[in-house]
Amino acid sequence: MIYTVTLNPSIDFIVRLSQLQLGSVNRMASDDKYVGGKGINVSRILKRLGQANTATGFLGGFTGKFVEDGLAAEKVTTAFVKVDQDTRINVKIKSQQETEINGQGPVITDEQLSQLEQVLSKLTSADIVVFAGSAPTNLGNQVYKRLIPFVRETKAQVVCDFEGQTLLDALHYQPLLVKPNNHELEAIFNVQLHNIADIEKYGRKLLSKGAQHAIISMAGAGAVLVTPEAAYFAKPIAGQVKNSVGAGDSMVAGFTGEFAKTADPVEALKWGVACGTATAFSDDLASFDFIKETYKKVEVEKL
Repeated sequence: MIYTVTLNPSIDFIVRLSQLQLGSVNRMASDDKYVGGKGINVSRILKRLGQANTATGFLGGFTGKFVEDGLAAEKVTTAFVKVDQDTRINVKIKSQQETEINGQGPVITDEQLSQLEQVLSKLTSADIVVFAGSAPTNLGNQVYKRLIPFVRETKAQVVCDFEGQTLLDALHYQPLLVKPNNHELEAIFNVQLHNIADIEKYGRKLLSKGAQHAIISMAGAGAVLVTPEAAYFAKPIAGQVKNSVGAGDSMVAGFTGEFAKTADPVEALKWGVACGTATAFSDDLASFDFIKETYKKVEVEKL
């Protein structure tokens, strides 16, 4: 079974208007409200791939109910811990420029954190847990130093989709997969990456620090998978980018879902690229039909 952990879910409120004028009344041209959160996005894509999974984390208030109802509508199994304050709303304003206003999220008590550990205590070596995204402010990302080793003690595998120091800290626990993009990889090692050879070199440093596999995504320039045995380059697929939100989460879902079935990292890379690309070319997370169509276009070469 795959579990996804989203400590700070959201409603993503997308607002579109031709021009944003600060200090004035602005009238939107259209809007959408989506269930949000990196781990939740992974669960939604896994469900579309037919992969059994459970989404957990913290939800609260009327906004939390919106998230839970949205997942129920997609038949995603959930095991969220209820909290006292409202799940956050993230506002994304699409105008002449794209602007984001992200909510802070609810306060999580020690008792509620312990309840989440109760959910995770039932794991076995047959399970994979995907940790993705930031934590609520009062917990801080250091909470992962508590949760990840807790999960590893059950012998379950972990996938860690973090940035910066949080990702570096997670490497100590031998994650099955980490997935920084090329800019995040530069920031981690304080270097400039000029070509694919550089990306492979520093991707391999992630493995030397503990990761079992690393995918370095490069937006429209493809992706590199580094394994203990070799490295592979997935060529970019041409198309119109509509939605960068969720593309990386979809890649994590595609890789994790396929690896859970086959333990084949190259085939998992192909599904990861297909899911990530299909979502990038969709208004919301990609449909299964579009993912299948995109998978046929994926080309991977060994470096």
